[in-house]
This record gives sequence, C-alpha cells and structure tokens, in this order.
Amino acid sequence: MFSRVSAAPPWSMAVAAMLAIQFANSFSVSLITQVGPAGAAWLRMCFGALFLAVIARRALRTLRRADLPALLGLGAATGFMTTFFLAAVERIPLGTAVAIEFLGPLTVAGLASATRRALVWPLLAFVGVVLMTEPWHGTIDFAGVGFALAAGVCWGLYNVLTQHVGDRFSGISGLALTIPIAALATLPVGLPQVLGGEFTAWLLPAAAGIALITPVIAFGLEMAALRRMTHTAFGTLLSIEPAFGVLIGLLVLAQSPGAFQLLGIALVIVAGAAAQRGSARTPAPNAAPKSAPAP
Repeated sequence: MFSRVSAAPPWSMAVAAMLAIQFANSFSVSLITQVGPAGAAWLRMCFGALFLAVIARRALRTLRRADLPALLGLGAATGFMTTFFLAAVERIPLGTAVAIEFLGPLTVAGLASATRRALVWPLLAFVGVVLMTEPWHGTIDFAGVGFALAAGVCWGLYNVLTQHVGDRFSGISGLALTIPIAALATLPVGLPQVLGGEFTAWLLPAAAGIALITPVIAFGLEMAALRRMTHTAFGTLLSIEPAFGVLIGLLVLAQSPGAFQLLGIALVIVAGAAAQRGSARTPAPNAAPKSAPAP
C-alpha cells in the first residue's frame, strides 16, 4: 500500500497522516475512560505491532547492529509521545494539546533552518499556536500542559529519528521494527492501567481499529513523507496539525473553538502552506539492500 502512495507529493502524505493521527486521538478518548491514557496508548502500540508484523514480515532480515540506537530511540519516542499526549487530552481540549505539543517539532524546524529567512514561517506558526492556546485566560491545567510539552519533546525527537530510520529502511520496515519497541517501552506504565481498568466487549476491537489508523497507516505515511522532505519543511508543515486538532475536536468531541483559536488556525495554515515550497528531498540511499515491498 505505502509503495503505491509514495509517488504522491510528500506534503499530501504528511497532511493525510496528520488527519489520521487526530482522528485516532479523538477516538481514543473512549479508551481513556476505560483503561486510562497510558493503557490506551499501550494497547494501540500492541495492536499496531501485530498488524505490522503481518504486513512487513521481512523487516528483521535487514536489521544491523548499527541500526539499533536509532530504532530504540525512535521506538521509545513514539511510545511516550502517544502516552504523554493522551494524558494531556484527558485534561485539556484536543486542539490546545496539539498546539502545545507542536512546539517540539517547531523547535526542530527552527534549529534545522539553513537561513534566517526560513525562520519566518516557524515564527508565524508560533504566533498562531499562542493564539490557539489562549494562555491569558488564567485557568490552566498545569498537568495537562506539562504532559503536552513532554509529548512535544518526544514529537521533535520522533521527527528527527523517523527521517533517519526512513532513509535506512524501505517501505514500512522501519516502522515494523520500532512499534514493538514502543509497546515494550510503555509496558511498565500501560499494563498496570489496563489491568486496573474496566474491560468491556468493545474495548479490544476499538483499540485494534484505532491502531490500524495510528500507528500503522498514519506513521507509515509520515515516514514516507520524511524521506523526501527536509526537517524544516516538514516541521513547519506540521503547523497545520493544531488546526486539525481544533477541527476534529469540534466534529468528534464537540469542543468549540473561540475567536482567537480561529485566528490562530488561519496563521498556522498560512505558515504550513508556505512551507510546501522547496520541500522536496532526494531520498538517501539505503545502506543495505531494501526489503521486499509491503503487500
């Protein structure tokens, strides 16, 4: 599947991935009420690992010892990015959580910029993020903000390591290796919440369906996009994601945005659209023979 969509413009794959991620996060709210944020994140990683094991059966054949540090780092960043973010969503609106979390990749985009001119778009996006967050209201859930910031740190690391792993492995082989690591990394915090939660008949099928959206489809699209984009272009394009968080929060969770949030949406969309120019990136050659394309 991912080999067939790889010919699409990289920004279109990134946008599709962002939408899928936010839909999955909004659907996860029902899981959080049953097994907590860490339990919901862990179940998503476990089912994602199972799906990817079936899709990319030959991934282990291309693994080398030198690949382990990046894979371990990406797996841990992926698992805790999801865990921290769902913990934030439990406490603050989806759009606000995404806006705060976005500061992580925004920082990566700024640090990776080769010229000062490229910093204009991250700065514009930052203004939009501030407007969407509305810190002047005074009623701030500091725990929710803290979890969102922690998720942002993981998100920034995820973007850097995903590009590295995506250059090394073909298709979704790298994803098939990192998601099991994410499940193992979050097991100590996720399993206790699952065991102490309230199991119902729909819980496991719902977790499996959400896992198919994210991490399988969404993270696979992100990895394909990052192989053909610079850190700066991809990081600034992600400015659109807070807008998607507000939109899907409205459609799925009935979280209505205010006037300042709408203005912030407009600013981040402008920044994201501007980042598409010059975003093409020549894929790096793989250091080892590519594995067979995923079916």
